[in-house]
Amino acid sequence: MSACVPTRTDSKRTQRIHRPHSPPSTPPRRFRIAGADVSAAIAVFLIALPLSLGIALATGAPLQAGLVAAAVGGIVAGRIGGSPLQVSGPAAGLTVVTADLIQRYGWRTTCAITVLAGLAQLGLGCLRVARTALAVSPAIVHGMLAGIGVTIAVAQLHIVLGGTPQSSVLANLRALPAQLAGLDPAAVAVSAMTLTLLLLWPRIPGRAGRLLRRVPAALIAVSGATAAAALAGLVLPKVDLPSWRSHALAGLPEGPALGLVAAVLTTTLVCSVQSLLGAVAVDKLIATRPGGPARVGRSDLDRELLGQGAANIVSGTLGGLPVAGVAVRSSANVQSGAVSRNSTMLHGVLVVVAALLMVPILELIPLASLAALVMAVGIQMVSLHHIRTVTRHREALVYAVTTLGVVFLGVLEGVTLGIAVAVAVALHRLTRTRITHDEKEGVHHVHVRGQLTFLAVPRLSRALHHVPQGSHVVVELDGSFMDHAAYEALQDWRKTHTAQGGTVELTGRRVATGTDPGAADPDPGATSTGTGTGTGTGTHADTDTASAPHTAHPTLHLGSARAECQCRPWTPWRNHRCEVPRLAPPAAASGQHPGRHPDRQPGQHPSRHPDRHGDAPRPTEAGQTTDPSVLTPLGGTSAPAAPLGGRQLVHGITAFQRNTAPLVRGELARLAKEGQRPTQLFLTCADSRLVTSMITSSGPGDLFVVRNVGNLVPPPGEESGDDSVAAAIEYAVDVLHVRSITVCGHSGCGAMQALLQSDPGQTQTPLRRWLRLGVPSLERMADDRRPWPRLAGRAAADAVEQLCLTNVVQQLEHLRAHESVARALRSGELELHGLYFHVGEAQAYLLQGQDEGVVFDHVGAVDLTA
Repeated sequence: MSACVPTRTDSKRTQRIHRPHSPPSTPPRRFRIAGADVSAAIAVFLIALPLSLGIALATGAPLQAGLVAAAVGGIVAGRIGGSPLQVSGPAAGLTVVTADLIQRYGWRTTCAITVLAGLAQLGLGCLRVARTALAVSPAIVHGMLAGIGVTIAVAQLHIVLGGTPQSSVLANLRALPAQLAGLDPAAVAVSAMTLTLLLLWPRIPGRAGRLLRRVPAALIAVSGATAAAALAGLVLPKVDLPSWRSHALAGLPEGPALGLVAAVLTTTLVCSVQSLLGAVAVDKLIATRPGGPARVGRSDLDRELLGQGAANIVSGTLGGLPVAGVAVRSSANVQSGAVSRNSTMLHGVLVVVAALLMVPILELIPLASLAALVMAVGIQMVSLHHIRTVTRHREALVYAVTTLGVVFLGVLEGVTLGIAVAVAVALHRLTRTRITHDEKEGVHHVHVRGQLTFLAVPRLSRALHHVPQGSHVVVELDGSFMDHAAYEALQDWRKTHTAQGGTVELTGRRVATGTDPGAADPDPGATSTGTGTGTGTGTHADTDTASAPHTAHPTLHLGSARAECQCRPWTPWRNHRCEVPRLAPPAAASGQHPGRHPDRQPGQHPSRHPDRHGDAPRPTEAGQTTDPSVLTPLGGTSAPAAPLGGRQLVHGITAFQRNTAPLVRGELARLAKEGQRPTQLFLTCADSRLVTSMITSSGPGDLFVVRNVGNLVPPPGEESGDDSVAAAIEYAVDVLHVRSITVCGHSGCGAMQALLQSDPGQTQTPLRRWLRLGVPSLERMADDRRPWPRLAGRAAADAVEQLCLTNVVQQLEHLRAHESVARALRSGELELHGLYFHVGEAQAYLLQGQDEGVVFDHVGAVDLTA
């Protein structure tokens, strides 16, 4: 019997044995769908089902075409597309285009146009021009969607009233009075119930409302209206889904070649732009939800274009509507917690199942209910938020022309008209330059607003001609562009004016003057100051470097002496070594090295110069004294007399009043009226190299900042407490209700160096008494039972850096001991963060972990341009 039993050493088993020194074969991976993807797919499916039928009804296509497009968009575009969480399907933005195509060419030719549009999208995706499509002005896109929304709403209004829509908006408007006279009460009642449920369902208050809102409002509205119509026995036109056996597929395109080409281009344009803009919007939604984009990558727009093209080819071939990214379904997918493209694909599978198994249920839906749903979608496409945005950016004309063009002429014609108007507006802004001349307290101001091109040279020359000879002139250039003709005209006049004994101050942009390297100044008394709009000149500006414009080499006019700032362009911080020398004879006469301060020893830091303190009033050039107790408003043409050590400060404040204050005055006025509402308490060191607003890219009203030597947080208690820091913490948490507190240390901290070198026997000065609050950080670092905090990828460079890291962790523990902080932490209303900023690397490290394995990890650069 044993000879008949097969052995276990068959060929299948021997194939699994890997060769020596080779990696073992990996078992086949099982296809798994995360629970979050399943719940998100169900939510999107419940939204997509009624909307797909409603959009098909609005276009005049077979109702199955909407289901085909929804299924193909979910499965094909979801699998191939470059935006994992964007949901594609029949979009309301394509309703007008598709309805016009069906009316002109018939359904089978419309399907063929959809296929050709998909092929065009594939070609564009292969050419990698997706980013180029985003160059379309947002005003044109929003205007196009608004025009489509108006067209949809007017057409569906007839079905809501129990009638039939006409072929155009004008025809629908002309037929509206007659339709109102002969409305169908049953259709109006069903439509009114649909709209009521659609509006009220998301607004149910309380805990019950939060639970009920998990069910989509669109599904509740259509289901409620259908159930009410069935219970009341209303006789209304309902959804009619013919047998799939008679479903019409794509045929050969029939019609004039030029018209077909225009139809393909229109469909390609609308599908591509809407899908690409939707992908960018989905990325923003993912970045703002809890967890952020950690588990979901950013969209690949070229791949998304390929996926949309493939979906349109399949949808058109199977007799479906054109496919594009849909904002409503995509946002629902993101908000439902989807983590991969499996949710989009599963939603498509559910649509297929519903189309095959739920036909008897779908045929109970009244057409008036679907029409009311689509009409609400069309009304929402006219967004008040978009109107306010384009108005704020002075593009309301482009928006209005595009909207009216789409409504009365068509989508392609309206978009073309909008592009033409946008180009005309851009050219008008480029050529429109306002030049004014006025006199204040003996100083002549010539203000140039706008781009300075050759077209504005005659008006500029006319304004400069009215400036008297030998006067002091401030030319303010409020623009970002100056062509060669304007540059030559301005420089020729400046040389002539300074040669006649006048002085010229140029502000607002970088210009080639005598202060530039290699340029000869025709007149030693001429002053030429270049300041970037919105930044200070010659001073450290607490602003974001990413938005800092080019800054020229400022020159301070100090009688016969001149002090040049050596700040380089592109940011006020780069190579910032501004120094204001004392009035002294030329270097050749004094025997000193050029550029060296006359009273400073070699190697002495500028901040340690005795003149920088300016304790006593200093004689001015006119023999007067400057009393520091007298406050004078700054921002005029000439700064008030000040000690030479304060010239830099006065000059910077003057530049702020002239250039930056007009730009921020409105925002600061709003903050002054509303009060401060910061979201963060930022506790950091008083080190001058830490510019908090630069590190955090924050502005006025964002941060409540507390700075002290060593970024120390004294623990509460009578003996070691500090009322100043404790009061700031209590005020920030209990009064301002900040959401987070950040303790920020930095490299090369002088307080930590002093702690390491402290001697208990030294005389107790105020500084040494304050640094005693950092002793717990020293003890923590000396405790072998606690792991040392470290930076990601490397250990601390030296003992000072190790103490800086340990000090941040220790101060967070002190924070938790404060009653107001502990109370807010228990209620979940507050978060604590540790931050370490390496000055030399310009790199921020965020604290990760708690007690064991404390690591400060890199805060990487995130692309925010898309």
